[in-house]
Amino acid sequence: MSEAAPLLEVTNLKKHFPIHKGVFSRVSGQVYAVDGVSFTIGRGETLGLVGESGCGKSTVGRTLLKLLEPTDGTIRVGGEDITKLDRAGMLPYRRRMQMIYQDPYASLNPRMTAGEIVAEPMVIHESGTPQERRERTAALFQRVGLRPEAAAYYPHEFSGGQRQRIGIARALALNPDLIVGDEPVSALDVSIQAQIINLLMDLQDEFKLSYLFVAHDLAVVEHISHRVAVMYLGRIVEMTDKKSLFEMPLHPYTEALLSAVPIPKASARGRKRVILTGDVPSPINPPPGCHFHARCPYAMPRCKTDVPALREVTPGHFASCHLHDGGVRFPLQAAA
Repeated sequence: MSEAAPLLEVTNLKKHFPIHKGVFSRVSGQVYAVDGVSFTIGRGETLGLVGESGCGKSTVGRTLLKLLEPTDGTIRVGGEDITKLDRAGMLPYRRRMQMIYQDPYASLNPRMTAGEIVAEPMVIHESGTPQERRERTAALFQRVGLRPEAAAYYPHEFSGGQRQRIGIARALALNPDLIVGDEPVSALDVSIQAQIINLLMDLQDEFKLSYLFVAHDLAVVEHISHRVAVMYLGRIVEMTDKKSLFEMPLHPYTEALLSAVPIPKASARGRKRVILTGDVPSPINPPPGCHFHARCPYAMPRCKTDVPALREVTPGHFASCHLHDGGVRFPLQAAA
């Protein structure tokens, strides 16, 4: 699936948004949206990034594409550091990294035809002649399940699922290596979600694409991802292959997320229900130590002061929790 050298390598990525107050817009604080995130994505691999709303997962996707400038950390694409590149320096990498947005109603320019929207990346990057762009656009429409004649229509003439297919065609226009999907199916009907997910998986097999798939729906993530990273308040708290994550979560937050997934009654017998108390802390003033300690049923005194490192607890399974210090595995079910 993935080769030795990862396509994307993100190390200690941070994105803090300043808070301005007063007449002179003085900086009075920071929103710690992303606070030290590290992961890799191999060629042809899908990494699912999950967590509650506001945890920073969409900001991670936009920052690694340099749509937002990172506050700290490094981003490497194919081994090349792109963190400090300016707009002109990023242009070659824009061809290799594209994005599918969450809202298919807001992400398409209503003043452009669908064909112009899909061809726009080729125009910007001066790829091919006008005739070659038209042929490429028609082929992309057909590949994502739209009639080539629909290229003459405007976005308001399409359904939500069709608009998202246009967004996918636009992302494919420059033959990218990596696509960031920012909750690309969350605004769609459930029946349409399955079609779009299957389309993305088929395209991955056909074009050897890598995905960062941002989502909050664990069922969708389990279906499309090879590995899964769980975020809480700007940090990754657990990361492993999807089978290990769903069968044996090693972080209390992941355990709580999985216990909230609705399943049939027959399958739910014996399953432990974890109810989290309190609200998610503010990213403006996150708690010291482990960000999750105020809501964690297994919290220890040191959790309030010491930041747990994201360590490899079992081969390929990383967790950021003091329950696993020293590489010793403590099944959460037994820890209660």
